[in-house]
Amino acid sequence: METRIKEIEALIQLLLAEEPTYFLVSVFIKPTNNIKIFMDGDTGFPIEKCVKINRQLYSLIEEKAWYPEGEFSLEVSSPGIDEPLQLLRQYQKNIGRSVAVAFADGSEKIGNLLAVTPADILLETIEGKGKKAVTQQLVIPFNNIKTTTVQIKF
Repeated sequence: METRIKEIEALIQLLLAEEPTYFLVSVFIKPTNNIKIFMDGDTGFPIEKCVKINRQLYSLIEEKAWYPEGEFSLEVSSPGIDEPLQLLRQYQKNIGRSVAVAFADGSEKIGNLLAVTPADILLETIEGKGKKAVTQQLVIPFNNIKTTTVQIKF
């Protein structure tokens, strides 16, 4: 299964060679040969791009005859807003947005993502309300982060 995932990742990289603003987030293959691919872009990943990549990749997989008689399904989408950030590039594109950072000990911090480096993030949090509000900037190493999820404000 791991070998097949690497082969699919290589095909996707070929398809994205001419489009550097888009990137692969993850590839999963379920036991039913359902291939699920999450992709993203520096400024989003439009549905038209999902459809185009899906069609191109489906054809390439069929040509390789990896699955007998086309016994596979393929889903290409962007990660949902509730999916945790996985890549440095995803963190970078969400600078300026509100995020929830969960830690291994079960605690959580919610704040504004100010900066990202390869080693850590800078999160601005506000504790309290009104005149008693205290703003803090926290440097959080990636190895202390369990998950980071973008928070949607309406």
